[in-house]
This record gives sequence, structure tokens and C-alpha cells, in this order.
Amino acid sequence: MDELVTNTLIVEPWQQHMRLDQLLKNQYNTSSRTYFQKLIEEGFVVVNGRAVKKSYKPEIDDEIEVQFILTKELEVLPEEISLDILYEDEHMLAINKPANMVVHPGYGNWTGTFVNALLFYCKSLEKQDTIRPGIVHRLDKETSGVLIAAKTYEMHKKLSLLFSSRQIQKRYLCVSLGCPKEITIQAPIGRHPVYRKQMTVLAVGGKEAITHLEVVKSSGALSVVSVNLETGRTHQIRVHMRHIGHPLLGDSLYGREGENQLYKAKRQMLHAESIAFIHPITQKEIVIRAPLPEDMQRICHSIIQK
Repeated sequence: MDELVTNTLIVEPWQQHMRLDQLLKNQYNTSSRTYFQKLIEEGFVVVNGRAVKKSYKPEIDDEIEVQFILTKELEVLPEEISLDILYEDEHMLAINKPANMVVHPGYGNWTGTFVNALLFYCKSLEKQDTIRPGIVHRLDKETSGVLIAAKTYEMHKKLSLLFSSRQIQKRYLCVSLGCPKEITIQAPIGRHPVYRKQMTVLAVGGKEAITHLEVVKSSGALSVVSVNLETGRTHQIRVHMRHIGHPLLGDSLYGREGENQLYKAKRQMLHAESIAFIHPITQKEIVIRAPLPEDMQRICHSIIQK
């Protein structure tokens, strides 16, 4: 079965009245116009939630959702990229993902991803007909820290089940603006009704999202916060922190540009510090930790010293 990866784009003024197939060819620049015509004809492209013809000409702010199908035209190739491996056995491995590494191929990042590196490192994964071989969870591009992947199809199924049944404990460290309370945030998350590239808290239509916060240290202006997730929604920590009035330092989408510039934070200060679970094959407890990257060390140290 073909593997699907979904991307969403909002039509810009310069794209209006352009044929849909040509717009997609220009926007993604990964495959031929014929490829995108196939996606449109088979219903893998919708505009504002409905199927349209390839000749359709979108308007400004229309939302186009594209489901990419892995074909011979759209290959995912192995690349020799260094990986900081934290744990490995015959079934899985875990790396310390650097900030700015994308987990799997998608719009704007068809090469240089963790998947490209994983295919080179683990040759057996090349046999899997998927655009995301081995991937069982994700981290945002700018988020650093523990990222695990399955090396076999059996382990992929078992790890995916652990994640979906909330049997994997995920702990993050972040730097927030101000000093939040030590609370549990229970606020459903869905796509923002106006700013379609963002997620937001929605009273109606959002998916359950639960985040536990514990303040490690605060200077008043900034805080080091330990975060435990019960759920794994898109941008969950970033959205919940903004929701309570304490967005992440360096977050260009949900944060405050003035403070980002003041503290010279070039990316969101969010790090997946540890993952703990019972290995589904060996039944041994696995705890994997990733050290803080230098940029977060610098900021956290300055908070602790105050």
C-alpha cells in the first residue's frame, strides 16, 4: 500500500488564479506536473476540504491539503549523515536529534532528514516501501533530544502501540517566558481557524491534550520548566505554554519576537530530555537520556545563576 504524507499550504496572493496542478508543481518542486495531476485526479488533493479538478484556480487564503504518495518518482534515498546514537540493539535505536534536523521527508525537506540518515545506517530499512521507515514518533524540526526508531517491522508495530496506548513516558525541558505555575494543563488542541499553519486550544473540535509542568528554576523573566506529556499532539507543549501566557523562548510561531531577539534565541528552547518504557521484546526497562545542547545550556545556566 502506498505511504501517505500530508502537507497543508495556504494560497498566497501571487498564487491566486494559477491552475492547481501548476501551483503544486511550483510550490513543491519535487516532482513533475503529471505527478500532481495524478494526486488531484485520485482525490489526494483537496481545497478547503473538497476535491477539485486539476484546472481549478484557487483564491487567496484557500487551504490546500496534499497527500504525497511514495512512487518511483518520489524516492527516499540513503544519505551518509552523522548520528549521535544514545542506545541501540537489534530491534531499535535512539539518537540525540540536533536542532534543525527534520525527522522525515516532506515539503521543503526531501533530503538531509533523519530518515535519509537512518536508511544509510540501517540497510535493512531500504526494503520497506514507505516514506517514513522506522519512524514511530516525531520531534519538531527545531526541537532537540531523544528520538527513537524501529529497525524491524515487528518492532515498529510494537513501539507504535506503546506510543498510542500512552505507555511511553516522555520528559522535556524547555525555557519559558516568565514563571508559570506548576500545573497540569488539560486543553484540547486543533488547527487554528484563521492562522492555518498554527495549532491552538479549541473548546470545540480539538483533540484531548494533557501536559504536566514543573518549574525547575526561575529568574522571573525566564524559567527552566520540566514537562511531562500524557498525549502527543502537534506542537502540544508550544501551544499549551502560549495558552497559559508563558510561550517558549525562541519560538517564532507561538512566542514573542522581542524577547527572542533580546536573548538571542534562534530556535525554540525545547529539548526531549528522556524517554522511558518497557522494551516490548526483551521486557526490560529502557531509560534513554539526551544531554542539553549548548544553546540551551547557556540560557539555563544564566537562569540558575540568578
